Amino acid sequence: MTDSAPPPRARFAPSPTGYFHVGSARAALFNWLFVRRHGGTFVLRIEDTDEERNRAEWTDGITSALEWLGMAPDEGPYFQSAQGDAHGTAIEALWESGALYACGCTREEIDGRTKLRAAAGDPTPGYDGHCRSLGLPRGDGRALRFRTPDEGVVLVSDLVRGEVEFPQRALDDFICVKGNGKALFVLANAVDDRTMAISHVIRGEDQLPTTPKQIMLWDALNEAMKSDLALPTYAHLPLLVNEQGKKLSKRRDPVAVEMYREQGYLPVAFRNYLALLGWSPGVEEIVPLDTLIETFRLEDVQRSPAFFDIQKLSHMNGVYIRQLPVTGFIAAARPWVDPQPGEWVPGGWRDPDTDTPIVAGPAWTRGRFEAAKFARLAQVTQERVAVLGEVPDLVDFLFLAEVPTDASSWQKAIERDEAAPGILAAALEAYGTCEWTIEELHRVTLGIAEASGKKLGKAQAPIRVAVMGRDRGLPLFDSLEALGRDETLRRISTALARVHPGT
Repeated sequence: MTDSAPPPRARFAPSPTGYFHVGSARAALFNWLFVRRHGGTFVLRIEDTDEERNRAEWTDGITSALEWLGMAPDEGPYFQSAQGDAHGTAIEALWESGALYACGCTREEIDGRTKLRAAAGDPTPGYDGHCRSLGLPRGDGRALRFRTPDEGVVLVSDLVRGEVEFPQRALDDFICVKGNGKALFVLANAVDDRTMAISHVIRGEDQLPTTPKQIMLWDALNEAMKSDLALPTYAHLPLLVNEQGKKLSKRRDPVAVEMYREQGYLPVAFRNYLALLGWSPGVEEIVPLDTLIETFRLEDVQRSPAFFDIQKLSHMNGVYIRQLPVTGFIAAARPWVDPQPGEWVPGGWRDPDTDTPIVAGPAWTRGRFEAAKFARLAQVTQERVAVLGEVPDLVDFLFLAEVPTDASSWQKAIERDEAAPGILAAALEAYGTCEWTIEELHRVTLGIAEASGKKLGKAQAPIRVAVMGRDRGLPLFDSLEALGRDETLRRISTALARVHPGT
């Protein structure tokens, strides 16, 4: 953009027909970054004209996800279904100008003629213009088609893909208006972009084939309505693909933004990662928002598909988590360890195939959570998680009434180790009188290890399993200090009774 150009108006125009796709989130982000850099306006338009598939909760998911990512729109949400008057005015003008004509062909009739052409050696697919010169009147359920010129090309000047030419002879007379009189997507989009003074259309490259149709409609509307509105500037973003190089699929890949929020990805990390899908500011991967805005250029977006790498996203999220101050980590993790009624908590996003929550929330009952205990282990927990959804499993031993039991850990650390009962008995005695600090707990346990002829790590295992339920997790001595002397001794005693029933 030149310095003299007016501030841009870019729109994000999703359809509320499912969970918020990560590809849609990336498109929204690129729109948002572009207008933020140039002092423009980010418009949210909900394209809700597919009445059979639209659901209010999908719209709520879009708006809440944008807010979560820190990209609330400057205008909107506007609803395409509310633009019926503008669509109707455009339809009338196009009809009167002769740009549209009525078509009474059924899908079966069109397919039948296509097969006949193919049998005669003409494999050209699509509508054959059968009704173009019949002069059929509007109404009686007839669709309205756009009269595409037979010769020439439509040139799409794309900030990402460069100059793309579409021969008009390869474009059939496409339907703009359904038999019930309502505008289809291709016309409604063009009209809404005109009505809302959209200057830039930034969207996925899967929409590139519709662009020549919208350009022809734009020119036809200018002529029919005796206006001279400037065509928006287009930028079509590369597709997101999985590790097999295939386009991300809702059925095959984890693509719902809601799912990542549920699992505990930080919005700042998720936004940072999305920004690097098909574009790079040329600096480190952990990029402050100000730098993203200052350096973002649509002309620098790559044309090749971008790999959505969940492992890389998780690594980046872990970096962001570790950069938080401990108090910030405690606040961020709270919905996963101490969910409050009446606010968003994990468990709202359900797997569409199994209808089960992706993250079920903490295993302990509400009221057992103790903020002071969690705060004592917050730093060592923060150092070990990539997503906030991993926090409950690391600290559940603090808040469950009974020790969480992992059968394999019990067998490995206690049942199969002849020294385990002696280690537990020694720990029960030593922990009963020692000073209850991390350093002293470490010292006396080291003494127990030496007395048993084991290294400290091996001697810790039965104590860890008896007290925490697993042979892995947070540092043992930090955990014991946070749990407290009385509960630690009770759990070791319970484990000893389990090893030697009746004692």
